[in-house]
Amino acid sequence: MHLALIKYSVLRLALFVGSLILLYAVGVRPSILMLVLAAGISLALSYLLLGKQRDAVARGISERISARIDHRQGLGQADADAEDADVAAAERKLQRETDTQ
Repeated sequence: MHLALIKYSVLRLALFVGSLILLYAVGVRPSILMLVLAAGISLALSYLLLGKQRDAVARGISERISARIDHRQGLGQADADAEDADVAAAERKLQRETDTQ
């Protein structure tokens, strides 16, 4: 996942820089407006051109989240099993105490 994210980020940055260069070449003065226009252009281009890379990043994020959820559920189950064993032991102890009285 990390490689896909890095590749996607570098491509997005390249589109932004390319948009800045293009705007400068057509005569847009360096300003906040130029940055906003370049961001809008690069956003549109990345949406149109980088779909495969965006899907790879999304798939990697989804797999990582699923692995974390599975891991946490496993930890929760181990905790529940330990708690069940403690409760059963306490119930057996209480039963022995009531039987001896």
